[in-house]
Amino acid sequence: MNYISEFLICIICVFFFTCKEEKATEPKEEWIQLFNGEDLNDWVVKIKGYSLNVNVHNTFRVENGMLKISYDEYQNFDASYGHIFYNKPFSNYKLRLQYRFIGTQVNGGESWAEKNSGVMVHSQSPESMEINQDFPVSIEVQLLGGLHQNEKRPTANLCTPGTYIIMNGILVTTHCIESSSKTYYGDEWINLEVLVIRDSIIIHKINGKEVISYSKPQIGGEYNTLKTREGELLKDGYISLQSESHPIEFRNIELLELD
Repeated sequence: MNYISEFLICIICVFFFTCKEEKATEPKEEWIQLFNGEDLNDWVVKIKGYSLNVNVHNTFRVENGMLKISYDEYQNFDASYGHIFYNKPFSNYKLRLQYRFIGTQVNGGESWAEKNSGVMVHSQSPESMEINQDFPVSIEVQLLGGLHQNEKRPTANLCTPGTYIIMNGILVTTHCIESSSKTYYGDEWINLEVLVIRDSIIIHKINGKEVISYSKPQIGGEYNTLKTREGELLKDGYISLQSESHPIEFRNIELLELD
């Protein structure tokens, strides 16, 4: 074997092992498990009309490794809108979880709230909510289930309790905007992912497909209880899951913080 061939073999070997070493040392994504599947530690309950952490009628509970929102101990819903908050705010992240609607709506729930729930991001803290406040000032990833076959009812829509957003360069003050998601009629598990980049952009995905995006979330509009902060851009906030009168289950709730 001549010297040139030996030299080329050495170069190839160095390149191969260097690439292999670089690939082996690539940092793994470190997803945080927000829900441990065992209890509601690290979560804070706020239900309209009740003080902080009064989990009236055992609305929020853990069953079979799932975070379940249930109404089997209610006689009547009576506008008891509730939210369960993770106890730490975030700014720049990916959130992913699975959800499914189950059972039937509790007596007294509004017709629009059937198979209706939500994931709130960039939310005000639970401690700052008024005792009779319906919804936190936040951006809501609205979760809907189909009610009647062939009747369109997409999920991962955008709703804006106490907020506005920018879409296609225009300030949007409409309270809810439909996504491009398909309609899910049954009780199958659905994968939701939300990308939140401070006040820059928010993207909703269903089963891996982007269904809506927007930017510049800001305080204002209907349900705004933070009047002195009108127009302020939302760069961070809390994450919460909503109770609106229809049973729903969540699992595999995890978050990846981004640089």
